[in-house]
Amino acid sequence: MNLDFNITVIGLGLIGGSYAMALKELNPKNLWGVDIDSETIKSAEKMGIIDKGYTDAAIPLSKSDIVIVSLYPDLTVQFIKNNINNFKRGSVITDTSGIKSKVVNEVSSFLPDYVDFLGGHPMAGKESKGLAFASKDIFKNTNYILTPTEKNKVENIQLIKDIALSIGCTNIVSVDPKTHDKIIAYTSGLPHLIAIALVGCDSFNEKSKSFIGGGFRDTTRIAAINPELWSELFISNKSNVINQIEEFQNNLSVLKSAIENEDICEIEDIFNVARKKRSELNNNE
Repeated sequence: MNLDFNITVIGLGLIGGSYAMALKELNPKNLWGVDIDSETIKSAEKMGIIDKGYTDAAIPLSKSDIVIVSLYPDLTVQFIKNNINNFKRGSVITDTSGIKSKVVNEVSSFLPDYVDFLGGHPMAGKESKGLAFASKDIFKNTNYILTPTEKNKVENIQLIKDIALSIGCTNIVSVDPKTHDKIIAYTSGLPHLIAIALVGCDSFNEKSKSFIGGGFRDTTRIAAINPELWSELFISNKSNVINQIEEFQNNLSVLKSAIENEDICEIEDIFNVARKKRSELNNNE
């Protein structure tokens, strides 16, 4: 892909830093970074993943054709609002936050027509945070979700799709923000909550640690969570998350009853349905 654009990445943490690394491989006209931490900027410049870093966003925003905001959801909205007069006319802004309705609706309420904001959510990450854990390969073979609205220009949607593909994503999905939040509560929110609840059990103690195998490790890997970020994601998507918790509790209750009643046939039926559905996922990977 020919990236003949000036691009600025806002927030050089895990995702923003990884985005900068991946974009740098595509040789954009200029690649700038913005972060509140001057040491992070120095590190990014020293690593060569940005051409120049700033703590004052107004400087690069006035010249940027594409702006990628990689901040927590509330900070994303606040950043765009605070810099509403600094964006270049005709520029495209996208984000990487894991909640979309709130972000897209709030940004759309004050964004001028001469700037295009397209909600985005790369399904990539690690349990660790910060630039030190960033990687240009973090997006390889991942899904990338876009949440366009009627305000978005077709060519700008295609531009962000092309960028996502160019940094390694293999599947680009476009849905409305409300649908995104409903589905993500199941595919991302619920697994994290299950992992946390499992590790939080009293049975997780010094004695049980000697009995842990691959299944427990795989299931609880994502319990090493970023508390600040995920608390915000869960609260911002509260209704959808609670609905998914309740559905999971119902499914677990069915299994519990089948075990209590020693109903082997029902247990096996439940297991077989789960195996079939999981194998379908493998076929799509």
